[in-house]
Amino acid sequence: MSKILVADDEMDLEVLIKQKFRKQIREHKYEFVFAVNGNDALEKLQENPDVDVVLSDINMPEMDGLTLLLKLNEISPVIKAVIVSAYGDMENIRAAMNRGAFDFICKPVNFEDLELTITKTIHHVEQIRETLQAIKENNILRMYVDENVINFMNRQEFETSLMVNETIEASVAFVDICSFTSITENEKADTVVKVLNKYFDVMVKEIIAQNGHVDKFIGDAILAVFRGEYHLDRAIEASLALRSQVEKLPQQDNVSFKPKVAIGIHSGELISGNIGSSSLRRLDYTVIGDVVNTAERLQGVAHENQILITESSFEKIKEFFNCKRIGEVCLKNKAHPLVVYDVVG
Repeated sequence: MSKILVADDEMDLEVLIKQKFRKQIREHKYEFVFAVNGNDALEKLQENPDVDVVLSDINMPEMDGLTLLLKLNEISPVIKAVIVSAYGDMENIRAAMNRGAFDFICKPVNFEDLELTITKTIHHVEQIRETLQAIKENNILRMYVDENVINFMNRQEFETSLMVNETIEASVAFVDICSFTSITENEKADTVVKVLNKYFDVMVKEIIAQNGHVDKFIGDAILAVFRGEYHLDRAIEASLALRSQVEKLPQQDNVSFKPKVAIGIHSGELISGNIGSSSLRRLDYTVIGDVVNTAERLQGVAHENQILITESSFEKIKEFFNCKRIGEVCLKNKAHPLVVYDVVG
């Protein structure tokens, strides 16, 4: 059974959670503990040291959610926090992530999305606990076994425990703001960052609305991943919506730049896992594989306002979206040209 602490001063949320998760509570899959602010949450954590996940609002009396995130990092490296807040702007999302939040959910809460996020977070916590247990067992073993044997085992143990990965079926959308480098060459750094964050804010909201996950920000581009049922459809829906919203954006901070996006989408099997350097102990939970590379390269050949997909993706969605055949294009590291389509609506 997984224990989840909910920190929120809105009592309605406690009632809703008990209603929506009554089956899981009855089956002893989840146990919920509730707190009304950050201070109360810290007290509840002392009483319940086996808490796996914290769901926290941002705006709370006495101690807000962002301050609570910093305290959680001091208390335990295992507990992971998910921010559940109506303040879903990019500034708050980034502030939360920089303070160690595992994920961010916007209010009003979509409880299906919340359950998927809880499941994902618990799985991540379980991986961390298993890794810490392995390290603990290695330290005990070190007292009884030859040092050379331990060094060999440590290398394998770390790779097995921390470099965990899985093969998943998903869709990847690579979204780039066309010609944004022209701003970076002519404006002050503060202006560039402020404008870029406003653009990202609009785009991220549409990705989240389709239950997508922002894997990373790469310069002036976004890599988004969509998993679960109808992941390709949702990736396209999000791309169409964010393209429309970006087109409506007013001029930002007297910058003479009209943003346009170019998007590449690809779907299929990819690897999701902790990617990085084991020697540096620096890992990033991300996705890799040909699907990711193809989405990025499709974006690279897309023009302004184009959403490019391959013929294999077109066959899956042609009855639901209007697409225009572009023809064959040559993509980097692809032996043969690919037939691509532009999703127009």
